[in-house]
Amino acid sequence: MSEDLRRPVKPRDAASVVLIRGSADKAEVLMGRRRKRASFLPNIYVFPGGRVDAMDRHVPRDLTFHPEAERLIRRHAPATAPLPLAIAALRETFEETGYLIARDAPDGALDGLPATPFWEAFRAETALPDLARMHYIARALTPTSSHKRFNTRFFMVDANEARGNLIDEGELEDLHWVALDKAHRLPIVDVTEFVLNRARQRWSDHAAGRGQESVPFLRYLGGRQRIEHG
Repeated sequence: MSEDLRRPVKPRDAASVVLIRGSADKAEVLMGRRRKRASFLPNIYVFPGGRVDAMDRHVPRDLTFHPEAERLIRRHAPATAPLPLAIAALRETFEETGYLIARDAPDGALDGLPATPFWEAFRAETALPDLARMHYIARALTPTSSHKRFNTRFFMVDANEARGNLIDEGELEDLHWVALDKAHRLPIVDVTEFVLNRARQRWSDHAAGRGQESVPFLRYLGGRQRIEHG
């Protein structure tokens, strides 16, 4: 069967975190380069993130989003459970950067959760994931022509109080903080540029105390970008 006649790959749910630190006018974003042998976007700078897996459906009791973020996620995908997206985003961030987005928690809050490195790190901190710091800012769907497709939700997180230390070697190379207004100079793809633009605007709005009414959704129709707001 020719490539043109193949059925498009079904996209997988994924989540990514745009970690930003600093002030409103002197902000930095954390980015790293995918390895040259990566099967998807080799040698390209990205935000930490990855697909949602089965373990991400294990969520501590009473863990909830900020109401604005949950409302916007459910508007985009009413049938998709929001919490596994958040857990996947924070898990991938921890695995790829070493940072935890956390808040203090009472003893026993993590009882019954898997003994994975992610949850063990929270137990060591006596902490829970801090979903209140997660701003849902963008969604993007990989083109149908791609051999790997992801339905990715992007969260912006204030990393000024992130716990842990930045790892030297991991899945991402050259992992470093870069000025938010200069990150577009790195080798990135159009989706990353779209999210960077959105993050700059949302970071400024958040500093000014402004909420958000909609979230842009980037997808491709006939090989061309289309941005919808929902």
